[in-house]
Amino acid sequence: MGIFTYEYEVITEIPSAQMFKACILDGENLIPKVVPDQAFKSIDYIEGNGEPGSIKKITFEEASHYMMEKVEASDKDELVYSYSVIEGSLEPSLAGGSISKISCKYYTIGDFGITEEGLKAGKEKALQILKAVDAYVLANPPH
Repeated sequence: MGIFTYEYEVITEIPSAQMFKACILDGENLIPKVVPDQAFKSIDYIEGNGEPGSIKKITFEEASHYMMEKVEASDKDELVYSYSVIEGSLEPSLAGGSISKISCKYYTIGDFGITEEGLKAGKEKALQILKAVDAYVLANPPH
């Protein structure tokens, strides 16, 4: 078994509170809508409603692929969200937008290894999703 970790930041135009609401609080509805080509079939809570201890299931287009996430912490006042696979936090950028800090840890089983190409592909997919959410919220400001 191995542990692979990487961290990066994504700067977006919308303020931190709006990005947190869009990605975290409304993510299961908004993300499949703004990036339908990202292979998400559904995002559903199977336990809880997003509070710590909740279990979220993300089903990908390939029927046999899914991911379960356990919400470890969620604080909409501090704009912090943590779950069992990926952690992230949002903070304001100097330009009035947001900085998403993302730390990913992969715990592999047996001889399975993580390639640099696999890490890069995951990072690019996350970047595309955040940028699509940013563009959607800018084009559809909250009322």
